[in-house]
Amino acid sequence: MASFAALMSQTNNQEHRPELYEEVRLQRTSREREKYDNMADLYAVINTLQCLEKAYIKDCVTPKEYTAACSKLLVQYKAAFRQVQGPEFATVEAFMAAFRLDCPAAMERIREDRPITIKDDKGNTSKCIADIVSLFITIIDKLRLEIKSMDELHPDLRELSETMSRLSLIPAGFEGKAKVDEWLQTMSSMAASDELNEGQVRQLIFDLESSYNAFNRILHNST
Repeated sequence: MASFAALMSQTNNQEHRPELYEEVRLQRTSREREKYDNMADLYAVINTLQCLEKAYIKDCVTPKEYTAACSKLLVQYKAAFRQVQGPEFATVEAFMAAFRLDCPAAMERIREDRPITIKDDKGNTSKCIADIVSLFITIIDKLRLEIKSMDELHPDLRELSETMSRLSLIPAGFEGKAKVDEWLQTMSSMAASDELNEGQVRQLIFDLESSYNAFNRILHNST
């Protein structure tokens, strides 16, 4: 009986220890928090890609929807893995093994670096599509981060225009490319340190998002 009373007393003491109610944190510094956030982003992208592949196999998404979504996810994967890659995770396989991430369909897409709906033409078409998607996202992200100087935006816009010119899927007179070229012409008269004003930034974001959506429609119609 005494031992039971002692046990209950010990339990009650533990229940009233404030430190037992403290939140357990994975990180102690902002750098550690960023590390875990980056790993979470990569995990989410790979898992989403796996779900997309299974949805396509089950005919839950159309080939057009699949192609656009897969192309975007592959670009996001590359960006996410760059933030995680290092001695701890030299390869994506090492990352997946560490977190027991069983996503064979996603792994196959990552290795082939193209949606299954795009035929392998030695990587030319799939690389152009991936580059175009990446450039659209990069420029829009820069603008939203208030990066608006000519020398920060012009190189990416020029590369976007040139890459679209190389992609045979894009028809002549594509309005999305025309809008990009108009902005290139506008910036050609600016000094390197000149910045877009608030109205121009807002308009450029709108034009790029419209062009990106139009580009996705081209991908949809090509499959």
